[in-house]
Amino acid sequence: MVNRQLLRQFDAVNAEDEIDAIFNQHREARNLPEEEPWLESESQDYELNKIVTGKVIEIRGEDIIIDIGYKSEGIVKIDEWRDEGVDGPQPPKVGDTIQVLLETVEDENGQISLSYRKAKRQKEWEAILARHKEGDIVSGMVTRKIKGGLLVNIGVNVFLPASQVDIRRPPDIGDYLNRSIECKILKIDESRRNIVVSRRKLIEDQRQEMKQKLLSEIEPKQTRKGVVKNIAEFGAFVDLGGIDGLLHITDMSWGRVTNPNDVVRIDQELEVYILSVDKEREKIALSLKHKSASPWENVEAKYPVNSRHIGEVVNIMTYGAFVKLEPGIEGLVHISEMSWTKRINDPRELVQPGDRIEVMVLNINRDKQEISLGMKQTLPNPWDKVAERYPPNTQITGTVRNLTNYGAFIEIEEGIDGLLHVSDMSWVRKVTHPSEVVQKGQKVTCVVLNVDQERKRVALGLKQMANDPWEGDIPARYHPNDSKRGKVTKITNFGVFVELEPGLEGLLHISELSDQKVENAEELVKVGDEVDVRILRVDAKDRKIGLSRRTPSDDPVETEESAATTTEGETSSSESAASGSAASAPAKRELRGGTGTAGPLFSMPGEATDAAPEENA
Repeated sequence: MVNRQLLRQFDAVNAEDEIDAIFNQHREARNLPEEEPWLESESQDYELNKIVTGKVIEIRGEDIIIDIGYKSEGIVKIDEWRDEGVDGPQPPKVGDTIQVLLETVEDENGQISLSYRKAKRQKEWEAILARHKEGDIVSGMVTRKIKGGLLVNIGVNVFLPASQVDIRRPPDIGDYLNRSIECKILKIDESRRNIVVSRRKLIEDQRQEMKQKLLSEIEPKQTRKGVVKNIAEFGAFVDLGGIDGLLHITDMSWGRVTNPNDVVRIDQELEVYILSVDKEREKIALSLKHKSASPWENVEAKYPVNSRHIGEVVNIMTYGAFVKLEPGIEGLVHISEMSWTKRINDPRELVQPGDRIEVMVLNINRDKQEISLGMKQTLPNPWDKVAERYPPNTQITGTVRNLTNYGAFIEIEEGIDGLLHVSDMSWVRKVTHPSEVVQKGQKVTCVVLNVDQERKRVALGLKQMANDPWEGDIPARYHPNDSKRGKVTKITNFGVFVELEPGLEGLLHISELSDQKVENAEELVKVGDEVDVRILRVDAKDRKIGLSRRTPSDDPVETEESAATTTEGETSSSESAASGSAASAPAKRELRGGTGTAGPLFSMPGEATDAAPEENA
């Protein structure tokens, strides 16, 4: 600035006039009005990073020359106005007064560095700080998506972290672009000119207030409006206004619901029934189905026991099929109630989901909301006429369906099996397992022995297809002292079984193997050996034949040792004859052998005839 006192001190009387003339020329060059002083007021502060006021004195290409009253003019690039966008401020004109930020007083070129953009932002920042503090609620437009969150313009751009966008983080925060939202200021950093806001905090605070109010008012059996906020496999969460309630999948409908998405959708508004309220744990159970009456209220009247109905198969389990009679009413057809005759391993063998079938109501449990249904009861029971169709002595031909240790099951007709017991397979052969006579899948002709219709059992016989050879044929062809040749089929600790003809075996007791005492039968014979034997006895009643390989003339007098057990679990033959013998009577020579204690031993021809008649051959 010009110091006029200094000019006078140096006798520069005309200097002031000269200076005025110079500045008048400067005013004319810039078209300044005469009344405007050519010197700026010295009241303006020229500190760095402070906002100062200046006047546009010239536009030179891309530069705008601004006079802020300092010893030199400042320059601002015209781009600082263009950056505002199409709808932003237009560049100033010569003579316009504007506010700019003083960045440097003199740069390396002796110019003042000014910024319109920074001045504007600083004024906006100062205005925000003047109006708001931490915890205030502000609203603004989401302008941009950046790393970690969003920028929201509330007068200045503030940062909204992605975790603070909503209570449940949205899949894509970009959906909020160009939306006006309300947030709460979390933190203000004046030194960095940074503000962090949270929409989540605002919502949580609002929900907390609403939750307290809702919990004080809500009661079971009320109906409330809500919005579906989340869907899970087990149900949906409904926002009642401050607190979420659970709408379980089982409470969505009286009918079967397998997927909650079939009933509700996100952001859907619902009117729900309040089942229960736990105010301490802040849990609310909701229902849609309880807004209408339960179909189970008069189920006995609509579906009386033994009534028949058409239903739809809606679900199949390993133990049966669930059949829908009407929405909300389902019954179970157990696998055992599906067929009178078929052996069902999986319900899918008869029914599939979506099939419409006829069923009969077997039982109703209203308390448990369970109905037992039957499919086979809608059809005639084939067992009702089995006894009529298959009286005793009826010959049937069937397929061996299964083998067990005690016999073979033969399918007489579809679903009806008869049991052919091992004891009814052969008159002469001792059958230990049914596979010795029949095989699975084999066609077999046999005779019906009896029918137990109540227990659903049919007894069959194979040997009854022919006459019993023990009643005349075998006793007529086999006599005591007859010599026969047979094949060793089995060796036991008490003797050897010899096959005399197919299916007919006799027992060669270990005491009858040799004239010498034998401890182990395998020392003399092996399975498969052919041996010559002599018939000792033929017991038609017990179906046994006793054999011997000893020399008849060399039979010793019976001793206590020779009277030992002849078969496992059986007593010796001497015990059966001992009741009529005196202890002092002379011992008789008896033929050894047989497969059991039943029946007497045979005396040798020519011996004493005072024995009881039943002891003689």
